[in-house]
Amino acid sequence: MENSAGPVTLLSDRECWDRLSEQQLGRLVTRVGDVLDIFPVNYTVDHETLVFRTAEGSKLTEVTINDDVLFEVDEYTDTDAWSVVVRGRAHRLDTPDEVAAADRLPLEPWIPTVKYNYVRIVAASLSGREFVRGEEPDRYGIQEY
Repeated sequence: MENSAGPVTLLSDRECWDRLSEQQLGRLVTRVGDVLDIFPVNYTVDHETLVFRTAEGSKLTEVTINDDVLFEVDEYTDTDAWSVVVRGRAHRLDTPDEVAAADRLPLEPWIPTVKYNYVRIVAASLSGREFVRGEEPDRYGIQEY
């Protein structure tokens, strides 16, 4: 980890990908015009991209209209926490080769619905932070700088 400043540490891109690879559930943020939406999706990491499945509907429509997305994943325990945000572009996998490769990924729907569409998010940038959890310092005493 780099750029440690007390209880908050900035994560490198490699550390961000490592954290993303540990999880299966994230939040996709889309924007169409003035409307922002957020969707929980299960996903997998595939060669430093994110892949998720979806049915026809608002998620697929929105990433088709505007492919700029955010994707956020986090985790916490009683003693620590982390958060990673991916800024990138989403596109539906269309070719038979793309879909066949995605079919081989360890990615199954979490709910019993049929989802024929795969979407890949290619990261433009990553930002991640790790936190040490604990009691709040005295806000009214002498502060260290």
